[in-house]
Amino acid sequence: MANSLDYDLILVGGGLANGLIAWRLHAQRPALRILLLEAADAIGGNHTWSFHDGDLNAEQQAWIAPLVSTRWPRYDVVFPDYARTLNSGYASVTSTEFARVITAALGPRLRTGVRIDTLTPTTVTLANGERLQARAVIDGRGVRASSRLALGYQTFLGQEVRLAAPHGLTAPIIMDASVAQQGGYRFVYVLPFDAHTLLIEDTHYVDTGAWEPERLRANIAAYAQARGWQIAEVLREEHGSLPIVLAGDFDAYWQELDGQPCAGLRAGLFHPTTGYSLPHAVRLAERIAGQFGKGDDVSAPRLFAAIRDEARHEWRSQRFFRLLNRMLFLAGSPDQRWRVMGRFYRLSPRLIEHFYAGRLRLRDKARILSGKPPVPLLAAFTAARKIHPSQIRKPE
Repeated sequence: MANSLDYDLILVGGGLANGLIAWRLHAQRPALRILLLEAADAIGGNHTWSFHDGDLNAEQQAWIAPLVSTRWPRYDVVFPDYARTLNSGYASVTSTEFARVITAALGPRLRTGVRIDTLTPTTVTLANGERLQARAVIDGRGVRASSRLALGYQTFLGQEVRLAAPHGLTAPIIMDASVAQQGGYRFVYVLPFDAHTLLIEDTHYVDTGAWEPERLRANIAAYAQARGWQIAEVLREEHGSLPIVLAGDFDAYWQELDGQPCAGLRAGLFHPTTGYSLPHAVRLAERIAGQFGKGDDVSAPRLFAAIRDEARHEWRSQRFFRLLNRMLFLAGSPDQRWRVMGRFYRLSPRLIEHFYAGRLRLRDKARILSGKPPVPLLAAFTAARKIHPSQIRKPE
């Protein structure tokens, strides 16, 4: 590459969003001088990202296809009073495959094992004192704490396991909420990668990001035992705490960023209720590739404005989802939160597809809110009115 003063774009953090941006730019604008920096030894961390077929259009499905590890034509959901199979395609990307494909494509445009000291919209200073300059720097280092957002959390721990005998599943179980709830909306998420290999993930919608790994590991062991599965080997483990947005001040949050372009969870680009982020990362990668395709005048301020506009569009379209989140977290007892999702999954497959894609229509919203609510009516009305973080945050 040229020298450290001559990058068009530096991406800090090799997670999903920045990885897709770098990969898309390399494919569509190969002359651009880009650099992806990651603190770990490999990009992608230790994650599994999934999406529904309806989340992406045909063109997006095509360009992301090399990253997809497994596809299924349907999936199951299970609740205490019923179970259901939905004939809708579902797919997963593992961080191993993500790292393999993108690392090979980027070559010297990727640097791993790099510790960051400071960054600005146009510079990155490494811990060793090296200073890099670019026309723009994108910060993709995960969630940024802010008093401008009121959050619940989706905490999870997953184990990819090898079983002693075939598990017998033919489709993913994306929610098994028939389990004991343990003080929040809890469900088990199961992906069958082959006849003997599963990802079993214990997931909780709770009020804080704190979690107890030993309890979640015990939950996974108990779930496997209850299904008659004997775990021969734990191949790997992943965990996380995803934000679930209840309310926020969008403009104030972006003012705090002070012109620093950002991506992924840091930019608020994720499904506000499910936490799924791959479709948003795909769309952002396409938008940034298009931005650089308009000419040679891309600057940090223009890139910041483009990403903020993308985030603002999503924020406005997600208003109804934040309402649902407040119903889930604020309008009922934690152990009864499953009733909200249980009622939702009795609705039409098309509406459920629209929900996951973040494209609810007016009649979809009316159908979700119609009928007897699964939470106390007065509590639901009170939760609906809490549209500002200050109305939700508990006093320190």
